[in-house]
Amino acid sequence: MSVGEDEWGEQELKDALQRAIMLELSTIPPYATALWSITDPDNNKPVRHTIREIVFDEMSHFGLVANMLTSIGGTVTLTDPLTVPKYPGHLPGGVNPGLEVFLSGLTRDSAALFAAIEKPEHPLGFAEDGNTIGAFYQRIADVFPRFEHLLTGRQQVSVPLGAGHGAGNDIVPMNALGDVLSAIHVIQAQGEGTTASPENPFPGAPGELAHYYAFKEIAVGKKFVRDEQTGTFDFVGPDVPLPDTFPVGRVPQGGWANSPGNEPDAATAEHLHTFNQQYSALLKALEDAWSPSAADLSPAVHLMGELRRTAQKINAVKLPADPHFTYGPEWLFVTG
Repeated sequence: MSVGEDEWGEQELKDALQRAIMLELSTIPPYATALWSITDPDNNKPVRHTIREIVFDEMSHFGLVANMLTSIGGTVTLTDPLTVPKYPGHLPGGVNPGLEVFLSGLTRDSAALFAAIEKPEHPLGFAEDGNTIGAFYQRIADVFPRFEHLLTGRQQVSVPLGAGHGAGNDIVPMNALGDVLSAIHVIQAQGEGTTASPENPFPGAPGELAHYYAFKEIAVGKKFVRDEQTGTFDFVGPDVPLPDTFPVGRVPQGGWANSPGNEPDAATAEHLHTFNQQYSALLKALEDAWSPSAADLSPAVHLMGELRRTAQKINAVKLPADPHFTYGPEWLFVTG
């Protein structure tokens, strides 16, 4: 964000796309931790459905940007201990500086954090400047035409997610500049809405809101509705109740072993380590999927299911020093 667009060369574009990949990746642990803290497994219940669909959107965004990077000859890197997202911590790419992203169960506070992650510079409009996610992608969109000649269409992954999760959710190859600009528009619009509407223009179901407004509804506890007389929107509609959850506490920096009084016993430590191993294997599986060997995404999909099941075991264990809360997954990258 600090480098002028006219100063970007090929390497700066590749670096920006790598940061965009890490930015999309960094949203999945907090969103998934909140989702998996919900005790009712019915994916059709309103709040659970909302967060689950947003997680799928972020996965689609990750895949689209990974295709952009490999199509111009870059390498998707997810297993560098120096750049793997850490929690609590800041977003990659200089986005929303000062915002500290934490891991916890679903609460009004965590939903407010998620809305802050997704917030456009001007609600109901794209962020054309500033330090928001939309602004970050706009800079990539502004610069990419100068490097259109780098697009090769190599090492592309295709996943047809659109039928289940929305027209914009297909992970498609980046063969031409139009593919790139269309994908960036999907990423911006799904996160921020448009200048005319808070709705996701690529919904899985009619009326689905863009991420910022969907999370803000959960944080405020009210639906975002339009005043038919004034044409303005506000969070003054029907109540949005929180579902029942495991009261997952905020995960400390470096994991629960760093929380005095809440050091896990042997059984809990094993679950935590298993989760971290599965997460680390997931990062490697995603790297492999965009490698020259062109591995598929099925190992990563399997590991996401394993992560959910392990997280639910962790979420059921109360904290020794504060039994009003439970443990939550740490999302730590480990090498063994």
